[in-house]
Amino acid sequence: MTQSIATHPDRLLPADPATRTIARELVEVAETLPLLSPHGHVPAEAIARNDAFPDPAALLISPDHYVYRLLNADGVNLEEVNAGTSDAADPRDVWRAFCKRWELFDGTASGYWLRRELVTVFDIDDATIDGAHADELYDRISDVLARPAFRPRQLFRDFGLEVLATTDDPLDDLSAHRQLAEDQDFAGKVLPTFRPDAYVKFWNPSFATNADRLVQEAGDGLSGYRGYLRGMENRRRHFVGNGAVSADHGVWRPEAVRLDDAEAAELFEKGISGTATEAEALRFEANMTYQFARMSADDGLTMTIHPGSYRDHSTHTVERFGPDTGNDIPFAVDFTRGLQPLLSDFGNSDDFNLVLFTLDETTFSREIAPLAGFYRAVYAGAPWWFLDEPDAMHRFRAATTGTLGFSRSSGFIDDTRAFCSIPARHDAARRVDAGFLARLVVEHRITEERARTAMVELTDTNPRKVFNL
Repeated sequence: MTQSIATHPDRLLPADPATRTIARELVEVAETLPLLSPHGHVPAEAIARNDAFPDPAALLISPDHYVYRLLNADGVNLEEVNAGTSDAADPRDVWRAFCKRWELFDGTASGYWLRRELVTVFDIDDATIDGAHADELYDRISDVLARPAFRPRQLFRDFGLEVLATTDDPLDDLSAHRQLAEDQDFAGKVLPTFRPDAYVKFWNPSFATNADRLVQEAGDGLSGYRGYLRGMENRRRHFVGNGAVSADHGVWRPEAVRLDDAEAAELFEKGISGTATEAEALRFEANMTYQFARMSADDGLTMTIHPGSYRDHSTHTVERFGPDTGNDIPFAVDFTRGLQPLLSDFGNSDDFNLVLFTLDETTFSREIAPLAGFYRAVYAGAPWWFLDEPDAMHRFRAATTGTLGFSRSSGFIDDTRAFCSIPARHDAARRVDAGFLARLVVEHRITEERARTAMVELTDTNPRKVFNL
């Protein structure tokens, strides 16, 4: 049998033989390092309970936006892949629809991850991924999922995971995280992440209910905007006490303003009553971005910002299947002007880390790198979402390294709900970095010895520093 491209030793490495030889050595350096995942969406409860994984479709297809958005573009209705619907399709039919369209994923980042995952985790011959073999593959993967050893905790160890961060509601009691932290038989770290978006955005249908709960449960008896701020501060302390290292913010635009208390309170009440305009909603969010930076400077949670996603772009899809069903589309943003008030006050603080992620790669060299190249608190967030694919990751390094060197980026972020894809995603990032560093060596811009230490920085040192791991 011909060797699969999923296991080829030179996958994703440069075509030039001299550069590739050096890149191979750098990959070997990275392969000795553990996996650090400081931002993702795997639920802590599943690891705490050590749940068996469900069927192949529910594990690999239905939760993965990368997969079913492309299937949707090819004419597969979302109900056929169980995306955002309670009318559950037969998982075997979901798997068949995917296998029939496997070639859609050739050349895509998700195709790389899926192929690598299927071959290395499930021992699948990727030459058989097609409609004719769909049932055979479904049964084979199901057999693997049924094995007692194929559970999250064992895979955590098998994958070489050291740290896995989750994304959590501010009022989550974090009991699953405590259970894992107290379990002496579980050596890994599963850390919560404070994600307050649903408590900040006036256009969220649950905003008023969420804000009221926050004030009532954590506001120390205060009311209105004062109780709301106190509630945020108290819940962040709860997260810190349960191992959290970061707070994540999916803002509309990277904007921060410091409002006086009276204006902020007035906007807050409009948000509660549902009478705020779009401009007022965005102004309140910008105020809270500033306030969250202030809180991070106080409690030490690394602040991550990822703006510029037009959420739920397809009204028709949202009406049929609900929110968060893979139809988010990037748009252009402006970090330099938008974050100036925040950075003026906190950007050079020694007690504040701010990671700027972007879906707009035109900002890599124009804004992200210069900001991170001056402000000691700022780090360039690794490419993610639509940009966590090999070519965009290489463009990121090429666009930012000339300004930042190797010390001012966040380290790779897999940002995944698909637990079994984590090793493949990190493998891709490490190989891209190895290829980039190897080119610098061949061009006599850095030495081979420096490339080896830089490989460790990009893979291990930086995420530990940025996220206080």
